Amino acid sequence: MEKPSGGADKYNVEAAEILANEAQHLPIAEATPIYEQLLLLFPTSAKFWRQYVEAHMAVNNDEAVKQIFSRCLLNCLQIPLWRCYIRFIRKVNDKKGMEGQEETRKAFDFMLNYVGADIASGPVWMEYISFLKSLPAINAQEESHRMTAVRKVYQKAIVTPTHHIEQLWKDYENFENSVSRQLAKGLISEYQPKYNSARAVYRERKKYVDEIDWNMLAVPPSGSCKEEMQWIAWKKLLSFEKGNPQRIDAASSNKRVIFTYEQCLMYMYHYPDVWYDYATWHAKGGSIDTAIKVFQRSLKALPDSEMLRYAYAELEESRGAIQAAKKIYESILGDGVNATSLAHIQFIRFLRRTEGVEAARKYFLDARKSPSCTYHVYVAYATMAFCLDKDPKMAHNVFEAGLKRFMHEPVYILEYADFLTRLNDDQNIRALFERALSTLKPEESVEIWKKFTQFEQTYGDLASMLKVEQRRKEALFGAGEDGTAASESNLQDVVSRYSYMDLWPCTSNDLDHLSRQEWLSKSLNNKLEKSALPNGMARLDKASTQSVSSTSTKVVYPDTSKMVVYDPKHNPAAGAGTNAFDEILKAAPPALVAFLANLPAVEGPTPNVDIVLSICLQSDQLPGQSGKGGNPTPLQSGKAGIPAQLPSGPATSELSGSGKPHPVPSGLSLKPTSNRNYGKRKEFDRQEDDDTTTVQSQPLPRDAFRIRQYQKARASSTSQTGSVSYGSAFSGDLSGSTG
Repeated sequence: MEKPSGGADKYNVEAAEILANEAQHLPIAEATPIYEQLLLLFPTSAKFWRQYVEAHMAVNNDEAVKQIFSRCLLNCLQIPLWRCYIRFIRKVNDKKGMEGQEETRKAFDFMLNYVGADIASGPVWMEYISFLKSLPAINAQEESHRMTAVRKVYQKAIVTPTHHIEQLWKDYENFENSVSRQLAKGLISEYQPKYNSARAVYRERKKYVDEIDWNMLAVPPSGSCKEEMQWIAWKKLLSFEKGNPQRIDAASSNKRVIFTYEQCLMYMYHYPDVWYDYATWHAKGGSIDTAIKVFQRSLKALPDSEMLRYAYAELEESRGAIQAAKKIYESILGDGVNATSLAHIQFIRFLRRTEGVEAARKYFLDARKSPSCTYHVYVAYATMAFCLDKDPKMAHNVFEAGLKRFMHEPVYILEYADFLTRLNDDQNIRALFERALSTLKPEESVEIWKKFTQFEQTYGDLASMLKVEQRRKEALFGAGEDGTAASESNLQDVVSRYSYMDLWPCTSNDLDHLSRQEWLSKSLNNKLEKSALPNGMARLDKASTQSVSSTSTKVVYPDTSKMVVYDPKHNPAAGAGTNAFDEILKAAPPALVAFLANLPAVEGPTPNVDIVLSICLQSDQLPGQSGKGGNPTPLQSGKAGIPAQLPSGPATSELSGSGKPHPVPSGLSLKPTSNRNYGKRKEFDRQEDDDTTTVQSQPLPRDAFRIRQYQKARASSTSQTGSVSYGSAFSGDLSGSTG
């Protein structure tokens, strides 16, 4: 299997697991390069280290095993790997007699010193106790010495929160009772509270430990949910241990915190914030040397992290190690050719703090010759000379020197203008703005014009202020910055001129209104421009098609210029598309034309169904019936004398919409209005026909059976008279009941 290359692909966890499983079934000579490849990517993976060392132990390659353990033990504080280590030590020393037993005992002490605080270290304590009990005792003195050693190990084990703490306590009680019941009573009563405290802490610690995935491989953070949850779990465990829940002495508590950080780094190896927290925790505790070692380890783990290098240099500088800090800054700069502008700036500031003004100036003169030097370096050094060295002349010279290289940078112009504003040099500020605006393109000069306008509002008189605003409009109109004509003024300009910080000469509602009016004005101007072009839509479609085809490989954004704000007062059908609608009317049958003429003008997203149905029911035009010349022929009136045509009163003229469209209050629905108007028409019709007693003039009942009876009566009446008019009373009740 080939070695993965580049970026996050080389940290492919699934591929690494497959590779490790394959290596377990290969001869040691073939498996070794595979393990070395894996451990180069995952140097804190205790699982891979254990498989690697067990492969060498299987062929009794003791020297290779020792080398592997020397590389991994102190960086991988995991119980299975350390138990493998003690198994190897016991195997090597079993046949060496007393000397071998002493080596094994030292190995146990060494192991428990590093991983004895692990919540899973219970079996290791038990194994050590069993080993001590198995040692031969030739005389009573050696027996007493052995019992004392066993008692000490027991007493350490029963105050350590582990999974086997209860079993260890029972074993300790039995051990003390087997030695001396009288002595056991005093010792057990002495250690009972300590054991109870350790057991309570174990139960709390277990809640945090259970959230941690102990088989996870250390990979750079990718933002996955699992990684973030593991990061949170480790933060919780660290916070718990820092609180010293067992209330033990400070040295023992710090040792547990260190152990937890070391275990955390096995899995959060690529997280710079964990390294930084670990180092600063040591520094706050007074262990500066240990904090420096942590920073050095972090830079081996994350050699490209500038954050950690700056933090490391800061720690060295804070303790007075200036030369050590300078070396760190020089390592960030590298050869100086590819150094970032930020690295130049921070080194200039460091030199100014530690070696003085002259050293900083000398380095600046060298740094500005670097091809990677940007305008940021000039701004930073000029600001430092002005604010720290109190040398405005030097700062002015630096800004002027940078202006020759960075006249095309709007941000640099603004920084220079801010500096001149501090000097209250209004004459040079105006000169700077004029020089910059004569060089920059309109789309690049938006912020410069804005700053120029604000400057004139503060330093200029009314004439100069108005002049700059007018020039700004003329310059930026082609760039699309303003939607209004260049020579046109509006109330927005007044608001801009007479506002200050968060104080405005109008209310928020006024601002919203002005913004909306400005937007509508822009939309209107765009429509007028399009309508002025012959066959404008076709050209627009053709141009848009060409633009889409030419930028098919890019992200296509919506054309916001075609978007309009919904306004019930504005009829979108008016003006646009009139010719097309006239063509449709010419080709339509006369009956359809007459029907459409009777429909009301409806503003809004959807018409009122009741109104449309009423117009349909009251239409006086039969399908297909027309007079000569295409004019609709009026129908004869019905038996009851109700005219086939609608009355021309105010209610019906408002509903019929035969004339001009009627404005509707913005934000209100037509439905309440239609119900009210139809009630008026019903009263009007009843007043006109109060002498007749027809089906149409009677109110429509609510009962379904009676409704059907009335419909039958109406149908028979219609068949006798030949009229198709349903009458206004029926339609009025229908529309009113469904409203």
